[in-house]
Amino acid sequence: MNTLFAFIIVLGLLIFVHEFGHFIFAKLFGVRVLKFSLGFGPSLVGRKIGETEYVISAFPLGGFVKMYGENPDEQDIPQTDREASFAYKPVWKRFFIVLGGPLFNLLFPVVLFFFIFLFVGVPTPVDTTRIGKVTEDSPAYQSGLQAGDVIVQIDGNTTSSWLDVLESVKNSGGKELSVAVMRGGKQATIKVTPAIDSVKNVFGEEIEQRYMVGIMKADELVYERSGLVESFTNSCLQTWIYISLTVKGFIKIVQQVVPASELGGPILIAQIAGEQMRAGWLNLIYFMGLLSVNLGILNLLPIPVLDGGHLVFLTIEGIRRKPLNERAQIFAQQIGIGLLATLMLFVFYNDIVRLFS
Repeated sequence: MNTLFAFIIVLGLLIFVHEFGHFIFAKLFGVRVLKFSLGFGPSLVGRKIGETEYVISAFPLGGFVKMYGENPDEQDIPQTDREASFAYKPVWKRFFIVLGGPLFNLLFPVVLFFFIFLFVGVPTPVDTTRIGKVTEDSPAYQSGLQAGDVIVQIDGNTTSSWLDVLESVKNSGGKELSVAVMRGGKQATIKVTPAIDSVKNVFGEEIEQRYMVGIMKADELVYERSGLVESFTNSCLQTWIYISLTVKGFIKIVQQVVPASELGGPILIAQIAGEQMRAGWLNLIYFMGLLSVNLGILNLLPIPVLDGGHLVFLTIEGIRRKPLNERAQIFAQQIGIGLLATLMLFVFYNDIVRLFS
C-alpha cells in the first residue's frame, strides 16, 4: 500500500508540474486552454473553471493540456478566434509552450531542494573512519572486519580521516596490514591483506586498479543551516549534478557501457518510491527531484510525439519559414509512436524480469 501511495504521489506531482509548464506558457501567450488532464482515459473527477476543464483521469501514466487550434492544418477557425489559437501563434511562442513542460520538470528540483536546504539544512558528509559496508568475499570480509567498525590505526599509524585509510591500503604494496578497530566499545586488531581490484565510477567503468580490501565508508551526514542565497545556490548545484548524471547516463546507454537491462518503467519507479518513502520523506523528495530531471531530459529527446520531437518540427519551421508538410509530420509521428511503444514494452519486460528474479 505504501508503494502504491508513494507511486501516485511522486508520479502525479511530476505529471502536474510538466503539464503546468505547458499550461502556464499557453496562458502567458494568450492561447485558449480547453482541458487540463492528469492521466488519460475516462474522467474520474473534473470541474470547469472559466474556459478550461480540469480533470483527473483513470490512467495516471501521463497527462495532457488540450489547447484551442492545436492542429496546424485546422482551417475552420474563425478570424475572431485566431488570436486564441495555438496554430496561429508565432513559431517562437509555440516553441516555448512546448518547451514549458520539460523546462518545469528541470526547474522543479531547484524548488524542492531550495526549501529542504532552507528549512532542514544543507547535507554535509562527516569525515569518519567508520566502515559502512564490507564487500562479500573481499579481503576485509574474510579477515573479519564488519560494518560499524571504526578504524583507529593501521600498522600503528593513527587514522583520523577516511583518506588516511585509503592511502594506507593503496600504498601497502599488497603486504599484510594490522588494522586496529573499535567495536562495541572495545579495541580489536585484525590482520588483512589488500588485493589489487578495479575502481569503478557510477556507470561501472573502470577508472584504475589499486590495492583495496573491500570496505566502504559509512554515510554520515550533518545538516548545516543556510540562508536564502546559499540555499538557492546549493539547490541549483544539486539539480545540475542530477542533470549532468542523467545526460551522461543516456550517453552511456547508447554507448552500451550501461546495459539496456538497467532501464526501468513504472513498476521500478513504484518500487523505488516505496523504498524511499519507508526510508524517510527526505529520501522520497530527493528521489522525486532525480525522477523529475529524468522526465525533463527524456521529453527533450528528438523523438516525434515527445516534446523534443515537436521542438525539432518547430525549429525546422522557423528556419524554412513554413511548416513541414502534413504527410512528413504524420510519418515521423508514426515512427515516434513505434519507437515509444517498443521502449515501453522493453522497460515493462525489464520490470517484470527484475520483479520475479
